[in-house]
Amino acid sequence: MRDEYSIFDAHCHIGKALHSGRVQTADAMLALMDRYGIDRALAIPFPMVGCFRQAHDEIGTAVREHPNRFVGAACLNPFIGEAEFRQEVRRCREMYGFRALKIQPQFQPVDASLAESQFIFEAALENGMAMVCHTGNGIPYALPSAFMPAARKYPELKIVLAHCGGGGLFLQDAIVAALFCPNIYLELSTLMPSHVLRVLSQVPSFRLMAGSDLPENTGVEIGKILDLDVAEETQRDILWTTACTVFGEG
Repeated sequence: MRDEYSIFDAHCHIGKALHSGRVQTADAMLALMDRYGIDRALAIPFPMVGCFRQAHDEIGTAVREHPNRFVGAACLNPFIGEAEFRQEVRRCREMYGFRALKIQPQFQPVDASLAESQFIFEAALENGMAMVCHTGNGIPYALPSAFMPAARKYPELKIVLAHCGGGGLFLQDAIVAALFCPNIYLELSTLMPSHVLRVLSQVPSFRLMAGSDLPENTGVEIGKILDLDVAEETQRDILWTTACTVFGEG
Protein backbone atom coordinates (compact mmCIF):
# COMPACT_ATOMS: atom_id res chain seq x y z
CA MET A 1 0.00 0.00 0.00
CA ARG A 2 1.19 3.50 -0.79
CA ASP A 3 -0.42 6.81 0.10
CA GLU A 4 -3.42 4.80 1.39
CA TYR A 5 -3.85 3.12 -2.03
CA SER A 6 -3.66 -0.62 -2.54
CA ILE A 7 -1.59 -1.31 -5.65
CA PHE A 8 -1.75 -4.15 -8.15
CA ASP A 9 1.06 -4.19 -10.72
CA ALA A 10 -0.71 -5.76 -13.71
CA HIS A 11 2.46 -6.35 -15.74
CA CYS A 12 5.78 -7.60 -14.43
CA HIS A 13 8.19 -10.39 -15.34
CA ILE A 14 9.97 -13.14 -13.44
CA GLY A 15 12.61 -15.39 -15.01
CA LYS A 16 15.42 -15.09 -17.55
CA ALA A 17 14.99 -13.43 -20.94
CA LEU A 18 16.90 -14.96 -23.84
CA HIS A 19 16.51 -11.86 -26.00
CA SER A 20 18.04 -9.46 -23.46
CA GLY A 21 19.85 -11.58 -20.89
CA ARG A 22 17.80 -9.90 -18.17
CA VAL A 23 17.17 -11.95 -15.02
CA GLN A 24 14.48 -11.13 -12.49
CA THR A 25 13.90 -13.40 -9.51
CA ALA A 26 10.81 -13.59 -7.35
CA ASP A 27 12.80 -12.34 -4.36
CA ALA A 28 14.05 -9.33 -6.32
CA MET A 29 10.52 -8.61 -7.46
CA LEU A 30 9.21 -8.81 -3.90
CA ALA A 31 11.87 -6.36 -2.73
CA LEU A 32 10.87 -3.99 -5.52
CA MET A 33 7.20 -4.34 -4.63
CA ASP A 34 7.93 -3.57 -0.99
CA ARG A 35 9.98 -0.54 -1.99
CA TYR A 36 7.13 0.99 -3.99
CA GLY A 37 4.21 -0.19 -1.88
CA ILE A 38 2.91 -2.72 -4.38
CA ASP A 39 0.63 -5.27 -2.75
CA ARG A 40 0.20 -7.71 -5.63
CA ALA A 41 1.63 -8.31 -9.09
CA LEU A 42 0.82 -10.31 -12.20
CA ALA A 43 4.01 -12.29 -12.89
CA ILE A 44 4.57 -13.16 -16.55
CA PRO A 45 7.44 -15.07 -18.19
CA PHE A 46 9.62 -13.12 -20.58
CA PRO A 47 8.54 -13.71 -24.20
CA MET A 48 11.80 -15.51 -25.13
CA VAL A 49 12.94 -18.13 -22.63
CA GLY A 50 15.03 -21.28 -22.72
CA CYS A 51 12.17 -23.53 -21.60
CA PHE A 52 8.62 -22.27 -21.18
CA ARG A 53 7.74 -25.04 -18.73
CA GLN A 54 10.63 -24.12 -16.46
CA ALA A 55 9.63 -20.46 -16.71
CA HIS A 56 6.08 -21.34 -15.71
CA ASP A 57 7.30 -23.53 -12.86
CA GLU A 58 9.45 -20.68 -11.52
CA ILE A 59 6.45 -18.38 -11.46
CA GLY A 60 4.22 -21.15 -10.13
CA THR A 61 6.60 -21.63 -7.20
CA ALA A 62 6.48 -17.91 -6.47
CA VAL A 63 2.67 -18.01 -6.52
CA ARG A 64 2.60 -20.97 -4.13
CA GLU A 65 5.10 -19.40 -1.73
CA HIS A 66 3.55 -15.93 -1.86
CA PRO A 67 -0.12 -16.41 -2.77
CA ASN A 68 -1.10 -12.97 -1.52
CA ARG A 69 1.59 -11.20 -3.53
CA PHE A 70 1.79 -12.92 -6.93
CA VAL A 71 -0.74 -13.91 -9.55
CA GLY A 72 0.60 -16.15 -12.29
CA ALA A 73 0.38 -15.76 -16.06
CA ALA A 74 1.45 -18.17 -18.79
CA CYS A 75 3.32 -17.08 -21.91
CA LEU A 76 4.53 -19.49 -24.58
CA ASN A 77 5.05 -19.60 -28.32
CA PRO A 78 1.83 -20.68 -30.06
CA PHE A 79 3.86 -22.24 -32.87
CA ILE A 80 4.69 -25.26 -30.71
CA GLY A 81 1.34 -26.61 -31.92
CA GLU A 82 -2.21 -26.30 -30.70
CA ALA A 83 -2.37 -29.51 -28.67
CA GLU A 84 0.84 -28.86 -26.73
CA PHE A 85 -0.09 -25.22 -26.27
CA ARG A 86 -3.50 -26.07 -24.80
CA GLN A 87 -1.97 -28.77 -22.59
CA GLU A 88 0.59 -26.38 -21.09
CA VAL A 89 -1.97 -23.65 -20.45
CA ARG A 90 -4.18 -26.20 -18.70
CA ARG A 91 -1.21 -27.42 -16.63
CA CYS A 92 -0.49 -23.87 -15.47
CA ARG A 93 -4.06 -23.44 -14.39
CA GLU A 94 -4.50 -26.81 -12.69
CA MET A 95 -1.08 -26.99 -11.00
CA TYR A 96 -0.53 -23.36 -10.06
CA GLY A 97 -3.85 -21.56 -10.46
CA PHE A 98 -2.59 -19.12 -13.11
CA ARG A 99 -5.08 -16.38 -13.90
CA ALA A 100 -3.88 -15.09 -17.27
CA LEU A 101 -2.38 -16.07 -20.62
CA LYS A 102 -0.19 -13.66 -22.55
CA ILE A 103 0.54 -13.41 -26.24
CA GLN A 104 3.56 -11.36 -27.33
CA PRO A 105 3.41 -10.75 -31.10
CA GLN A 106 6.66 -8.77 -31.08
CA PHE A 107 8.42 -12.11 -30.55
CA GLN A 108 5.58 -14.48 -31.46
CA PRO A 109 4.34 -13.16 -34.86
CA VAL A 110 0.79 -14.41 -34.67
CA ASP A 111 -2.05 -12.73 -36.52
CA ALA A 112 -4.71 -12.80 -33.83
CA SER A 113 -7.44 -11.97 -36.33
CA LEU A 114 -7.06 -15.26 -38.24
CA ALA A 115 -9.22 -18.30 -37.56
CA GLU A 116 -6.05 -20.39 -37.17
CA SER A 117 -5.11 -18.30 -34.12
CA GLN A 118 -8.37 -18.58 -32.25
CA PHE A 119 -7.23 -21.58 -30.20
CA ILE A 120 -5.02 -19.17 -28.21
CA PHE A 121 -8.04 -17.24 -26.97
CA GLU A 122 -10.03 -20.43 -26.49
CA ALA A 123 -7.26 -21.82 -24.29
CA ALA A 124 -7.56 -18.78 -22.03
CA LEU A 125 -11.33 -18.97 -21.96
CA GLU A 126 -11.58 -22.69 -21.21
CA ASN A 127 -9.16 -22.27 -18.29
CA GLY A 128 -10.88 -19.26 -16.78
CA MET A 129 -7.99 -16.96 -17.61
CA ALA A 130 -7.85 -13.39 -18.85
CA MET A 131 -5.95 -12.79 -22.09
CA VAL A 132 -3.07 -10.29 -22.00
CA CYS A 133 -1.96 -9.05 -25.43
CA HIS A 134 1.20 -7.06 -26.06
CA THR A 135 0.61 -4.00 -28.23
CA GLY A 136 3.00 -1.48 -29.78
CA ASN A 137 6.34 -2.85 -30.99
CA GLY A 138 5.70 -5.73 -33.36
CA ILE A 139 3.17 -4.19 -35.71
CA PRO A 140 1.11 -5.11 -37.65
CA TYR A 141 0.43 -8.08 -35.37
CA ALA A 142 0.78 -5.91 -32.25
CA LEU A 143 -1.74 -3.28 -33.33
CA PRO A 144 -4.47 -2.96 -30.70
CA SER A 145 -7.13 -3.32 -33.38
CA ALA A 146 -5.71 -6.75 -34.31
CA PHE A 147 -7.35 -8.13 -31.18
CA MET A 148 -10.81 -6.74 -31.83
CA PRO A 149 -12.05 -9.74 -33.87
CA ALA A 150 -11.26 -12.12 -31.01
CA ALA A 151 -12.83 -9.73 -28.49
CA ARG A 152 -16.01 -9.65 -30.55
CA LYS A 153 -16.01 -13.43 -31.09
CA TYR A 154 -15.47 -14.21 -27.39
CA PRO A 155 -17.37 -11.48 -25.51
CA GLU A 156 -17.06 -13.35 -22.20
CA LEU A 157 -13.25 -13.30 -22.41
CA LYS A 158 -11.49 -10.42 -20.69
CA ILE A 159 -8.73 -9.11 -22.99
CA VAL A 160 -6.05 -6.75 -21.68
CA LEU A 161 -4.11 -4.65 -24.19
CA ALA A 162 -0.68 -4.29 -22.60
CA HIS A 163 0.98 -0.88 -23.06
CA CYS A 164 -2.24 0.58 -24.47
CA GLY A 165 -0.76 0.76 -27.96
CA GLY A 166 2.82 1.31 -26.83
CA GLY A 167 4.22 4.66 -25.73
CA GLY A 168 1.37 6.64 -27.23
CA LEU A 169 2.17 5.65 -30.81
CA PHE A 170 -1.03 3.65 -31.30
CA LEU A 171 -2.87 5.18 -28.39
CA GLN A 172 -6.01 6.07 -30.31
CA ASP A 173 -6.11 2.63 -31.89
CA ALA A 174 -6.21 1.14 -28.39
CA ILE A 175 -8.90 3.57 -27.30
CA VAL A 176 -11.05 2.71 -30.30
CA ALA A 177 -10.62 -1.01 -29.61
CA ALA A 178 -11.84 -0.46 -26.04
CA LEU A 179 -14.74 1.71 -27.19
CA PHE A 180 -16.02 -0.92 -29.60
CA CYS A 181 -15.28 -3.96 -27.40
CA PRO A 182 -16.50 -3.73 -23.79
CA ASN A 183 -14.44 -6.78 -22.81
CA ILE A 184 -11.18 -5.03 -23.73
CA TYR A 185 -9.18 -3.48 -20.88
CA LEU A 186 -6.17 -1.19 -21.20
CA GLU A 187 -2.91 -1.54 -19.27
CA LEU A 188 -1.17 1.82 -19.18
CA SER A 189 2.57 1.15 -18.96
CA THR A 190 4.80 3.21 -21.32
CA LEU A 191 2.24 6.04 -21.57
CA MET A 192 2.94 9.62 -20.54
CA PRO A 193 0.56 11.13 -17.94
CA SER A 194 -1.04 13.24 -20.69
CA HIS A 195 -1.76 10.02 -22.59
CA VAL A 196 -3.43 8.53 -19.53
CA LEU A 197 -5.67 11.57 -19.22
CA ARG A 198 -6.58 11.22 -22.89
CA VAL A 199 -7.54 7.60 -22.32
CA LEU A 200 -9.60 8.60 -19.28
CA SER A 201 -11.50 11.13 -21.38
CA GLN A 202 -12.92 8.25 -23.44
CA VAL A 203 -12.60 5.00 -21.47
CA PRO A 204 -13.87 4.57 -17.88
CA SER A 205 -11.33 3.94 -15.15
CA PHE A 206 -12.83 0.56 -14.26
CA ARG A 207 -11.36 -0.71 -17.52
CA LEU A 208 -7.86 0.67 -16.94
CA MET A 209 -4.95 -0.74 -14.94
CA ALA A 210 -1.37 0.13 -14.04
CA GLY A 211 1.67 -1.97 -14.86
CA SER A 212 5.44 -1.63 -14.64
CA ASP A 213 6.73 -4.14 -17.24
CA LEU A 214 10.40 -3.71 -16.23
CA PRO A 215 11.89 -3.11 -12.75
CA GLU A 216 13.43 0.26 -13.56
CA ASN A 217 10.03 1.54 -14.69
CA THR A 218 8.21 0.72 -11.47
CA GLY A 219 8.51 4.01 -9.61
CA VAL A 220 7.61 6.07 -12.67
CA GLU A 221 4.65 3.90 -13.67
CA ILE A 222 3.07 3.88 -10.21
CA GLY A 223 3.97 7.50 -9.53
CA LYS A 224 2.35 8.81 -12.70
CA ILE A 225 -1.01 7.40 -11.59
CA LEU A 226 -0.66 8.71 -8.04
CA ASP A 227 0.21 12.16 -9.39
CA LEU A 228 -2.77 12.47 -11.72
CA ASP A 229 -5.20 15.25 -10.89
CA VAL A 230 -8.23 12.97 -10.95
CA ALA A 231 -10.74 11.61 -8.47
CA GLU A 232 -9.49 9.18 -5.84
CA GLU A 233 -11.94 6.56 -7.10
CA THR A 234 -10.34 6.80 -10.54
CA GLN A 235 -6.88 6.23 -9.10
CA ARG A 236 -8.12 3.30 -7.00
CA ASP A 237 -9.62 1.68 -10.08
CA ILE A 238 -6.39 1.98 -12.06
CA LEU A 239 -4.09 1.00 -9.21
CA TRP A 240 -6.13 -1.87 -7.78
CA THR A 241 -9.77 -2.58 -8.50
CA THR A 242 -9.66 -3.19 -12.25
CA ALA A 243 -6.80 -5.68 -12.06
CA CYS A 244 -8.48 -7.50 -9.18
CA THR A 245 -11.65 -7.79 -11.26
CA VAL A 246 -9.89 -8.96 -14.41
CA PHE A 247 -7.55 -11.47 -12.75
CA GLY A 248 -10.10 -12.73 -10.24
CA GLU A 249 -8.23 -11.60 -7.15
CA GLY A 250 -10.34 -9.84 -4.55
